[in-house]
Amino acid sequence: MSSTPTAQLSDLGVSIWLDDLSRDRITSGGLAALITERDVVGVTTNPTIFAAALATGTTYDAQVRELAASGADVTRAVFEITTDDVAAASDIFASVYGATGGQDGRVSIEVEPGLAHDAAGTIAQAQQLWKKIGRPNAMIKIPATLEGLEAITETIAAGISVNVTLIFSLERHRAVIDAYLAGLEKAHAAGIDLSTIHSVASFFVSRVDTEIDKRLVEIGTPEALALKSKAGIANARLAYEVFEQAFATDRAQALLAAGANAQRPLWASTGVKDPSLPDTLYVTELAVGRTVNTMPEKTLQATFDHGVITGDAVTGSYDEARAVLAALDALGISYDEVTALLEKEGVEKFIVSWNELLDTVSAALEAAR
Repeated sequence: MSSTPTAQLSDLGVSIWLDDLSRDRITSGGLAALITERDVVGVTTNPTIFAAALATGTTYDAQVRELAASGADVTRAVFEITTDDVAAASDIFASVYGATGGQDGRVSIEVEPGLAHDAAGTIAQAQQLWKKIGRPNAMIKIPATLEGLEAITETIAAGISVNVTLIFSLERHRAVIDAYLAGLEKAHAAGIDLSTIHSVASFFVSRVDTEIDKRLVEIGTPEALALKSKAGIANARLAYEVFEQAFATDRAQALLAAGANAQRPLWASTGVKDPSLPDTLYVTELAVGRTVNTMPEKTLQATFDHGVITGDAVTGSYDEARAVLAALDALGISYDEVTALLEKEGVEKFIVSWNELLDTVSAALEAAR
């Protein structure tokens, strides 16, 4: 048995990615230390993370002054700052990327959230980000909206690795896998080496519990309250079943035989929102091989300190998970309505954060001028 819970997760086949990035983490050596001390093998970012990083500290001041002096507008400044961070972090993880054959050592950056319903705009920006960062271990995050499905296919077809984000429903997860496979087929037809293309499907967990638990409390019956904090894990476990089934098909197996990689499920939104729950809940209860768990630093440290890893917590749990969703439906809680709402809110929240990021950088540029 490995000595720490994070090492045990790694041994089980769970890739730990940090859900945070800042210039200070990069320059201080703190990010590199997490590789050796906490078994971290990747990083994810989003507009909220960048907005928080830019709003504090002084590590961006020199670059902001340079951008201001060059006459850069706020859009170009944000593009330059965020891609520089991702490129630098990608260099830190280059050895992990090499050691894992490209599976890990990944650093994700998201297309502008305002493009979530613009397939052509998403495709264009994904290519722009990929070219600017210029690192094979970067990953472009594309939200799993209906319009995003086309963008996923075309971006994969161009040989660009994709982190599909904001997945809440099993139906959409199936569509995301289909979009990935379609992209691989187009890439294969174009003669692109499929082994160089990687993708993860980011399935959100705690937000499902937050929304459904609110509704269960409103119902207030013993039957309803007994289902609190069970929906998110049940939903994610069934997403793993979808993954297993989809990559066992003849279509997927033919692509894998041609050198393609399976699109691993990634558990996102794994920070516990309800203080009455164990702070490692969405790590220990979703521990299973061939997955990624993106953890905020607080969740990562809690897992390292006192996480109890008992092996595969997912396969074999599917009937129980289906029973949870059936019980919610019997109470009148619509799974489809909840997941559609969460996708809509997810895009809206990222747009708010993006606007905060633009405001922060705009103010910094003005001050520098």
